Amino acid sequence: MVASFQPKHEGRKLTSDDIVRANTNVLEATRSILVKRAGGPHTIHLLRMQFYLGDESIFIGHAVANTIATHKVASVEFTILTKVRTKFTNNDLLTHGRQFMSFLDSCPNTFGGLARLTLENLRLGESDFPKIFSICKQLEVLCLYHCDMGIESLLEVEHSQLSELVIGRSVLIKRVDLKWVPKLTVLKFNMFRSQDDPFCLGYVPLLQTVSIINTGFSWHKMLKISELLGETAISNLHLNFKSEKIWVKPEGRRQLLPVLHKLRLVNLINISEECDLTWIMFILQGAPTLKELRILVRDHLCEMVTGERRKKYAFSEEKDKGLEWEPSASDFKHHNLAELRIYGRFEAEEKIVRFARNIMEAAVNLEDIKLYKSPVCENCKNMHQEWTLKEKSLLSYKLSKGMLSSLVRIQFPSLGEIFTWPKYWS
Repeated sequence: MVASFQPKHEGRKLTSDDIVRANTNVLEATRSILVKRAGGPHTIHLLRMQFYLGDESIFIGHAVANTIATHKVASVEFTILTKVRTKFTNNDLLTHGRQFMSFLDSCPNTFGGLARLTLENLRLGESDFPKIFSICKQLEVLCLYHCDMGIESLLEVEHSQLSELVIGRSVLIKRVDLKWVPKLTVLKFNMFRSQDDPFCLGYVPLLQTVSIINTGFSWHKMLKISELLGETAISNLHLNFKSEKIWVKPEGRRQLLPVLHKLRLVNLINISEECDLTWIMFILQGAPTLKELRILVRDHLCEMVTGERRKKYAFSEEKDKGLEWEPSASDFKHHNLAELRIYGRFEAEEKIVRFARNIMEAAVNLEDIKLYKSPVCENCKNMHQEWTLKEKSLLSYKLSKGMLSSLVRIQFPSLGEIFTWPKYWS
């Protein structure tokens, strides 16, 4: 693998000289490595490059083009950063968009050989995305952060090779229409502001994993999983509520079974401590083959908006409004769930214990319950993350008291590195 330099300018505003200097270093290193490898018998397994969008980008693209053309590299990945990375204006987005399309037009052979492309902070024209998909024919992974085509834009995706699509914080995109993506297996969606469904699934027969992160405001529509997933049958579902309003609507078994009958793993992340947890049972009823359920219950104050700003930005004061749910049968049993993991600060201990006991009663083949202290970020890293012996004993007693499921193992593992998050997906 050949990798690029990591940017060291996160903490200050970049100048044009910074961009030129960083890109020149990447260009010189790339040329040096590729020249040395050009005459050798071995193919570069992975060429992963990270650089800034600028005039020098074209020279970087040309340096890589010959290596791609001569099949001396198996896989090429570009992460293209922008000069203005935070607090950007509309003009910044438009400028970045024009710069990128100029880069694309100048290096079509390079982009035609890319396997992975990560873009940020671009505003493109309506015809630009179809052009990108047309040129980047070998693209397998596309990550778009703060990229759009203006207010309430519609992104249509048709691509024969794309296997993973990440839409991160591109809040002006009203909907992503996955019309024809036959090899898509992973869809990640971070933040949507539309009052409608954030995406529409067309022909995606191989889709396995759907991940959605969103801060629910009072005006957000509650999504119905059965309608959102359409005719797909996924195996992994990850929902992150950012300690705010729950934005999924409980549904009945009949509605959910067509889309969840192959579901194996569910992650429900950052459920507010204010919320009751009973509603989660609707997923079990609609997913008979579910093997593992993980939930994280916490109010992550480091990220939450508080005080008067909540009213100003229409945050919901009733975070579990609309979650009323009644089981389809009082004696419901689940026969495949083997493991329940609960992460939390356990200030809402009674709710968590009641939920875990409900799972123990319903999941007749449950093997393990694993309880973890809440993961921490850089700001709250000093919070105690290990269980005391007294806490373990008390929780074990509360969970098992009067239960017939005595064979369920209740464990208190160390959190360690088990719950780390990529930068754009926290």
